[in-house]
Amino acid sequence: MVPKTWAEDRPPRQKENLPPCDKGRSAAAVLQVCQHYPVSAPAVGGTWVTDLDGVVWLAERPIPGSAEAVTRLRGAGIRVLFVTNNAAPTVEQLLERLAIAGITAQEEDLITSAQAAAAMLDPGSTAVVCADEGVIEALTRRGVRVVAEGPADAVVVSWTRHFDFDRLATAATAVRAGARFIGTNEDATHPTPGGFLPGSGAILAAVATAAQATPEVAGKPHGPLVSLLRERATDISMVVGDRPSTDGLLARRLGVPFALVRTGVTRDGREPMVVEPDEEAPDLAGLVKRILVR
Repeated sequence: MVPKTWAEDRPPRQKENLPPCDKGRSAAAVLQVCQHYPVSAPAVGGTWVTDLDGVVWLAERPIPGSAEAVTRLRGAGIRVLFVTNNAAPTVEQLLERLAIAGITAQEEDLITSAQAAAAMLDPGSTAVVCADEGVIEALTRRGVRVVAEGPADAVVVSWTRHFDFDRLATAATAVRAGARFIGTNEDATHPTPGGFLPGSGAILAAVATAAQATPEVAGKPHGPLVSLLRERATDISMVVGDRPSTDGLLARRLGVPFALVRTGVTRDGREPMVVEPDEEAPDLAGLVKRILVR
């Protein structure tokens, strides 16, 4: 449970007044802003913001009990909004993966960092993309035209298995020529059943180094995704995730409890605990059982 004095020891929350793109803000910088936000006690109701990778599945392999946990939450009147920093899959692919995991969901139940990145650009603008289909889909839906190389209005970087020297050079050159530099997220790793793979943050760091530029980051815990969340749900009561540096900071920014599950990047104990969880469980099923029996 959240200590009773958590909110009492902090000044009253002021209206958030951060740049919508969090330009130049790392996760650590966001923590400096958000660590003083009061956190409400866990409540049975409202909307739970739940991560996918490391919570519902690992590399598309469903985590046992996750589907039943979502069913229990919905049965208790709690809406589940799936929010992922994984920008590679399309919305249809994510819905298919949820269905395979035994979870029924609609497009309005999903928010991705690709959508947050697309929302940062105006319809009719152009973008060089160093990313997979999920980013291209989000940009296209936004009305942004994807171009093979600069000059362009923006460069959007995310996780892709097709990253190589040529793509690095194309992205960095466009940024150096004045394109706005956007990353979907800065997750350093991606959890799989066999261990960790390099994440989007590793690719973003390579482009940033080559371009000698600082990216604007769209996904958790940054402003663009927070804005999408607040448009989609006004009654968020919990953030569930496996990564304190993204899910935990997102919870602090929203002023709601952070529930950590140990089925993703924190299962080996190496992920920095930059935000102490208000709730913790081995997996989503255990978390839901603990909360709903209170």
